[in-house]
Amino acid sequence: MLAQIALVVDDDEFFRMALHTILTGQLGCSKVIEAGCFDEALERLSDQADISFALFDLSMPGIRTPANLKVIRETFPSVRVVVVSASNSRRDVLMALEAGVHGYVPKNLGIAEVTAALKAVFEGAVYVPSFLSEIRPNTEEANLASTETSAATPEAVLRALTPRQQDVLHLIVRGESNKEIARALNLGEGTVKVHVAALFRNLGVNSRAAAAAAGARLISGAEKAPKVCPLSAATDRAGGTLAIVR
Repeated sequence: MLAQIALVVDDDEFFRMALHTILTGQLGCSKVIEAGCFDEALERLSDQADISFALFDLSMPGIRTPANLKVIRETFPSVRVVVVSASNSRRDVLMALEAGVHGYVPKNLGIAEVTAALKAVFEGAVYVPSFLSEIRPNTEEANLASTETSAATPEAVLRALTPRQQDVLHLIVRGESNKEIARALNLGEGTVKVHVAALFRNLGVNSRAAAAAAGARLISGAEKAPKVCPLSAATDRAGGTLAIVR
């Protein structure tokens, strides 16, 4: 296997260290870059074009749902993206796969299994946990379908954005330039450009003026919408083993 550069994105320093050891010691990565949040990951990917693999946790600052990883797949199409998460929710797995990730590895697997799963992705396969193929009640799939059905509402569209994308959208609506947004949010201007491009795609617009107009309508609509208490999603606790789809 050729030496590769990997990015590990997790707010748990000790788990980053564990993955660092697997990637360098078992999978032959020549370099492992670490990030503790989604914005930092975008900075690293923008700064270093030769990153081949990016491993993301789901429970960290900047990621609201697995669908938020779609911006990584669209902006950095040559990077193979893997979720390494403590969540064994079928809904999370399905949403991550829908976003285009190349694998979903549960953290509760043993070291040997995690290594085998990552090796499969590195070699071109798509890894999914075996529990995804088990027959279960369709509660989570129904919840996912219900979410998608309501995606046309202003609140749902805004929820589909990452928290940072929402920040950028508010500043675009206020007429701020990329340089001003970068200064206000303490981001690199290149990272702001990535967020703006993602907003254009998510909102279905191709100009800053159209994004500002669409954003103003969404923000206004969401503020006027009645508030309801969200239901907590059920979490599947089943373990996972190697299941590769080529």
